[in-house]
Amino acid sequence: QVQLVESGGGLVQAGGSLRLSCVVSGLPFTSYVMGWFRQAPGKEREFVATISRSADRTNYANSVKGRFTISRDNTKNTVVLQMNMLNPEDTAVYYCAAKTGATYYSTSAGPYDYWGQGTQVTVSS
Repeated sequence: QVQLVESGGGLVQAGGSLRLSCVVSGLPFTSYVMGWFRQAPGKEREFVATISRSADRTNYANSVKGRFTISRDNTKNTVVLQMNMLNPEDTAVYYCAAKTGATYYSTSAGPYDYWGQGTQVTVSS
């Protein structure tokens, strides 16, 4: 039984920070590429960041590069998204996701096999 449980969302002022965590169970975590996606009301789900299975490679959307950091702890089956310098355009539901294979640089949501329930991030001005 695969589960991806997210936490850390909330309300923050522009310029602030949040740390999102996703704890994964029911699959061999080290065999999966992990990613973060987000979806704002009325918009398509969009790529945020991905990290390779061994955590030696990452990929970021241009809109978050330099502000967000993705990481993973393979001993704790956890992937983290550290979000700094938040702005109102970052407001969305954030989802963690897992996929098989070695390709870490894909920006498409389609290849991902498992998804978390999502956590709301709201940034006020």
